[in-house]
Amino acid sequence: MEYADLIYDWNAAGSSFDWASARVDLNDETLRDGLQCPSVRDPSMEEKLRLLHLMADLGIVAADIGLPGAGPRAREQVLRLAREIVDAKLAIAPNCAARTLISDVEPVAEISQAVGMAIEAATFIGSSPIRQYAEDWTLDHMLRVSEAAVTFAVRHGLPVMFVTEDTTRARPETLKALYGHAISWGARRLCLADTVGHATPDGVRRLVRFVKDEIVKPSGEHVRVDWHGHRDRGMAVVNCLAAIEAGVDRVHATALGIGERVGNAEMDLLIVNLHLLGAYRGDLTKLQHYCRLVADAVGRPIGVDYPVMGADAFRTGTGVHAAAIIKARKKGHDWLADRVYSSVPAGELGMAQRIEISPVSGLSNVKYWLRAHGYDESNEAFSQVLFEAAKSTDRVLTDAECHALLAGPGA
Repeated sequence: MEYADLIYDWNAAGSSFDWASARVDLNDETLRDGLQCPSVRDPSMEEKLRLLHLMADLGIVAADIGLPGAGPRAREQVLRLAREIVDAKLAIAPNCAARTLISDVEPVAEISQAVGMAIEAATFIGSSPIRQYAEDWTLDHMLRVSEAAVTFAVRHGLPVMFVTEDTTRARPETLKALYGHAISWGARRLCLADTVGHATPDGVRRLVRFVKDEIVKPSGEHVRVDWHGHRDRGMAVVNCLAAIEAGVDRVHATALGIGERVGNAEMDLLIVNLHLLGAYRGDLTKLQHYCRLVADAVGRPIGVDYPVMGADAFRTGTGVHAAAIIKARKKGHDWLADRVYSSVPAGELGMAQRIEISPVSGLSNVKYWLRAHGYDESNEAFSQVLFEAAKSTDRVLTDAECHALLAGPGA
């Protein structure tokens, strides 16, 4: 039997989009937007450098390495990160955030010159009417400051990504004016930003197609389009997938979704989903190191129920679930056991399914635990001790508790 035939995939059935042939780049925002999260600490430079290397290992091809216009400390950190990319020959194209101010773009140009590497200037300005009203901006003012920043960057040899903040709540005519002029000034990448996590997948598709069909195509220039989304409404990853379906060239995300307010699209979950769809071909086993490094570095532990990387992701104490996993394993192939009660195969991430003993466990959990820990699973006394203990507790028994029970006088 072909094991793949045991899963009917409604995700692919009748789909008009060929994920296996999809080509999309990933831009990592952990070191800039991610560190704007109000509940994280700034990692050490050593941790940031290690993270850059893990990005490269994962096949992440671009990274925002900071906003050097924020001050001397930010500038020195960006310079150090840029030097590491050059010295270690990392396959990462760096970019730096910059407001549409020459004073923000200037340090990007200086760092680029100092390290001898092109650094993309991600010049950004708010675009929604609500932001315009709050700031007392006119469209003429927005175009004037944007032109100054973009043309300055182009004159100094910097590739430019022109970013409109709050794109998902901006008027079509405003986007046409800002993006259209940005292209004429020399920007060769446009970034659509769901700055407050407002978009739905349908909205993403409409926006991407509008920008590509109504702005990029008529320009006659080779202009790439990026998607940058936040997760205020919990739709950041699915919006990334919608943007890819609509034809963006690159999507932005952060490790564990850290970022402003409740964060950005989760890079780790995006990679896992792209892998399962057939569009990611990197080394998934490095993903847990990437996530754990960031969690430790920013002081934000991974929640036990966080998808894929949480402690409970591949852990069950439920009798029915455990029995199915055990039966699948007895069929003689780990492929079955890794998928019968999991949509994410733990083994492909260098992880494993875990069966625990809890109040909702059956004897199958107990016997599996005994075998996995070197005990005789046919020893009925051992099984009964653990089974009765499980039924009288209100949580999963720890391994230490199980060992202690089996060493006790009643075992």
